[in-house]
Amino acid sequence: MRFISRSGAVAAAVGAGLSLALLPAGSASAADDIQVECNDIPGLVDAINQANANGGRITLAPRCTYTLTAPDNPDDGLPEITGDVTISGNNSTIRRDPEAAENFRIFHVVSGGTLTLKSLTVRGGVSSNFGGGALNEQGTLNLNDTVFKDNSANTGGGVSNNGGQLHLDRTTVERNSAAMFGGGVLNTANGTMTMKGGSLLKNRAATSNGGGLENQVGTASLESVSVRGNTGIEGGGIRNVNGSTLNLKSTTLKDNIAVRGAGLSNLSTTFGTATATLVDSLVTRNTAITAGGGIDNQAGQVTLTNTKVIDNTPDNCAPEGSVPGCTNPTAAIDPPPAQGLQSDNDIKDPE
Repeated sequence: MRFISRSGAVAAAVGAGLSLALLPAGSASAADDIQVECNDIPGLVDAINQANANGGRITLAPRCTYTLTAPDNPDDGLPEITGDVTISGNNSTIRRDPEAAENFRIFHVVSGGTLTLKSLTVRGGVSSNFGGGALNEQGTLNLNDTVFKDNSANTGGGVSNNGGQLHLDRTTVERNSAAMFGGGVLNTANGTMTMKGGSLLKNRAATSNGGGLENQVGTASLESVSVRGNTGIEGGGIRNVNGSTLNLKSTTLKDNIAVRGAGLSNLSTTFGTATATLVDSLVTRNTAITAGGGIDNQAGQVTLTNTKVIDNTPDNCAPEGSVPGCTNPTAAIDPPPAQGLQSDNDIKDPE
């Protein structure tokens, strides 16, 4: 069962003995707070459909697990977000049932839609395409005090931001995986991503690049973020490619692993110069199999301001001298050829 808590204005009207019939049409529904009982999936679906149509806030039961056993539509566990929808989780979880017969992601924001998630864990979504936990296609996705965990997809294992606005505030993206690139987050198609606080933790790009974050034809800004324990072929922590812009402030890249560019891979292509700016940040204890333990900068531009790149294996930066202000220990190995290990299937026309 679900119930609706009217706005304070409506409550005052009732207290004054006025009839609800005297209220202007639609004034109550615009301020609805839709309460969804624990694991009431039909109620949650109905609440999202109502919020799509009228706006309003959905509040989940505290510390409850909502388990989706079947998709709402062919690709998504819940209805597509077409309106302005806010879900307050109260430390609850929405997950795909591990025994579900079909694969589906959890959330899908379409063009013009806005989804805000607060105090919620999104877990176990599976997509054969973009975004195991959530796909944002030219919409707006706001994640506040939220966890995306154990989701998987072909690309963008946790979250895929395709040409939209993605905002993460005190949010953790953890143990997600992509068959190709963007184990934790994929930001692409001229999408904009901002992340403040939180972490990209132990995500994996299984056969390609950008274990924690793949910024591909996009702009990404991270402040006070921990990028730690992620793995990929290139860019274990972050890969910035195809003319993308990456800004890191007060951010740590640590304990990431890759064949090359374990902390950060910054790769320019025929589609543009990749630009990365690191301010007041730390790149340390990352491990590359060949070169670029801290940063691998292939024909891109990397600027370090009050930033340390230290104690990475087998070197701090490659090729030697490509990152001003970054020095390697005397025992550093020679970097491999510039063409390196990038796979052709994710170097694409930004159009």
